[in-house]
Amino acid sequence: MKTDLLAFGAHPDDVELSAGGSIALHVKAGKRVGIIDLTRGELGTRGSAELRDKEAKASSAILGIAFRENLEMMDGLFEIDESHLLKVIAAIRKYQPEIVICNAISDRHPDHARASLMVSRACFLAGLRKLESKNNGVVQEAWRPKAVYHYIQDRHIKPDFVL
Repeated sequence: MKTDLLAFGAHPDDVELSAGGSIALHVKAGKRVGIIDLTRGELGTRGSAELRDKEAKASSAILGIAFRENLEMMDGLFEIDESHLLKVIAAIRKYQPEIVICNAISDRHPDHARASLMVSRACFLAGLRKLESKNNGVVQEAWRPKAVYHYIQDRHIKPDFVL
């Protein structure tokens, strides 16, 4: 399922807070855009996983994106390991994005930086034909995005470019 832009966030709302405008512009331009949240944000100080689910559904409708998934990793406890990487690789191969955007490599929130490194690594690994992943029991074809960009939430980080 070819996708123009696939945005990953460690938590529901990361993508909207940092790249919502960019996503809206891409959707308005007729691009196929999707969001994948790694966790439900269940350890967040404000709100709850249920509230974040509701907000994610509402924001997806407002943005007009083609799809949204949650990989249901444990908030605060996911690691860059084989099982988590394979979930991200399977998502990349499923949606075959031309461009991936994800959290910043450096961020005050440890989940953001860890998610960024994991998604970036998965983008490379997803292009390796000898690494097998499955979607609904079917072996997936290798796919590597053409570009990976990182959005920022930490106001102390200077962006390389602004859209």
